[in-house]
Amino acid sequence: MSEFLKWTTGGKIQLPDFQRGYKWEDERIRQLLVTILRGHPLGVVMLLKTGNDQIRFKPRPVEGVILADETEPDWLLLDGQQRLTSLTQALTGAGVVETEDSRGKKLSRRYYVHIKTALAGDDRLDDAIVSVPGDGVVRSNFGRDIDLDLSDEDKEREHGYFPLRLLFGGAETVNWLFALQDGTGAEFHANVVGPASTYNIPAIELDTSTSKSAVATVFEKVNTGGLALNVFELLTATFAGDKAYYDTHGVDFRLNDDWRDTQQVLSAYPVLAGLENTDFLQAIGLLASYHGPTATTAKKEDILRLELTDYLTWAPKVREALKWVAGFLDSQHIHTAADVPYPKQIVPLATIKVVLGDDADVHGVHKALRQWYWCGVLGELYGAAIESRFARDLEQVPAWARSHDDKMPRPKTIEDASFVESRLHSMRTRNSAAYKGVYALLMAQGTVDWLVNQPFDKAHFLDMQVDIHHIFPKAWCLKNDIDDELRESIVNKTPLAKKTNIKLSGHAPSVYLKSLESQVGIPISELDTIIAAHQVDVAALREDRFVAFFVARRAALCALIEEAMSKAVAHDIEARAVEGGTETSQAFESEPDDPEDEPADECGDSLIP
Repeated sequence: MSEFLKWTTGGKIQLPDFQRGYKWEDERIRQLLVTILRGHPLGVVMLLKTGNDQIRFKPRPVEGVILADETEPDWLLLDGQQRLTSLTQALTGAGVVETEDSRGKKLSRRYYVHIKTALAGDDRLDDAIVSVPGDGVVRSNFGRDIDLDLSDEDKEREHGYFPLRLLFGGAETVNWLFALQDGTGAEFHANVVGPASTYNIPAIELDTSTSKSAVATVFEKVNTGGLALNVFELLTATFAGDKAYYDTHGVDFRLNDDWRDTQQVLSAYPVLAGLENTDFLQAIGLLASYHGPTATTAKKEDILRLELTDYLTWAPKVREALKWVAGFLDSQHIHTAADVPYPKQIVPLATIKVVLGDDADVHGVHKALRQWYWCGVLGELYGAAIESRFARDLEQVPAWARSHDDKMPRPKTIEDASFVESRLHSMRTRNSAAYKGVYALLMAQGTVDWLVNQPFDKAHFLDMQVDIHHIFPKAWCLKNDIDDELRESIVNKTPLAKKTNIKLSGHAPSVYLKSLESQVGIPISELDTIIAAHQVDVAALREDRFVAFFVARRAALCALIEEAMSKAVAHDIEARAVEGGTETSQAFESEPDDPEDEPADECGDSLIP
């Protein structure tokens, strides 16, 4: 371990720039030191040998180490950062570790061994090792009383506390111990300091043939206690080590800074708030490969091969395309990030826009893009194994959308998409992309709110605090033994403003509609027209005929879906009612209830109490 400390403090071992910051708690560091002094195994560290032409990660010193010059490391530390940083700070220099307590409060700490307790036996080592404030002074009574002062060497010896900063101090350690007045220095050196000098830390060294994708895999496997490393962080270090950029600009390229600039540009578009830095890189990687000599790809190992020149070429184009994507989603009545059915589908949509350029807004092309988008959403095709689909989308959709040729083969996403009627039964929460999709389609039919008569467009959506609510209230359904599969289905839900939902209650529709009529101040026929635009059979609603309402609305939603996908819905349910308001079906397994699916108003009086 003494060699490891020389290498970390001297710069032979450094961190790749993508490594997250040091963050270990005080007690965890103390227990690590107990492990060392007891001679128990510490665990393996993993090092990457430098000099690999394919991996040019920018290095940085272990936290707390200040190098006099830009020392080139021999190894980059891939696994073991927290342990080696803790040991480097605690056992070298002033021995002060910048850490935090169990509540996350920032602290500076030093670590000592109480000599007499340690000499009482190995089983007392845990009690012997103590953590004190960074200045060496333990205070109480809100800092007014000093309980222990270890602020200099004489006071350390006076109270019998050996500073662990001297555990590997050589002659300095010997001088400190032999200046003890009680004569315990030799015994402590023999029983504690001496054994520590032979403590070994096993290491795995990855040689210069290691690929960047292998490094990424290593991080996915070893970072089980924290967040897995992603492509963005790896490329952060790669781009920062780009010599050509440095030679031209005199500074390293900072990917994090560029991403912050991108976030600032996109902050004006709430629907893009869920876009991640890895999504942005994936779009760039798709475009770089699409225009390059190799196959179009969105796989992580291929994105890791991105050159900085690729990034600088395509990043501005993707930013501009994302603004267009926000407008496209708004036109489909998808206004917030929470309502985007598949956030990852934004990636191929943005790249398709880049390839199409201004053609994306040509009427026929835009119509084709709409069909592709809704086939992906309602066919539920972007939930898994999406990287290959992204590549196919980019290769197939632009040419097909431009062709206006019915004989041209349709993109695979459109060919793969299908929707069966029974799926409407199991769509009951926001966990389903198709649920969000039908919600948006309902708002796109010229619908307005039942009470305030405002459309569900971007200008009014957020102000009205629109959400999706039950049409036949939950309380009424429970009283009338309506099966929960039908009650919670999206067939029994529609978008409404928060104010409107508060005005409604858990009563039968025939009751709450009368109350609504007295408040909206328009003829009943006009109110019926407004409600009917929500694909509701108003006569069945007014007469509280749930099954008739359900069957009619299910058919209407199937028609909306068919129009959006330009594909027929498979009808796998017989439209027949049975006693108790249930139907025989081959429905999909129901999704779990969404606790936020129906927020109650502040008085507890809502459409769904």
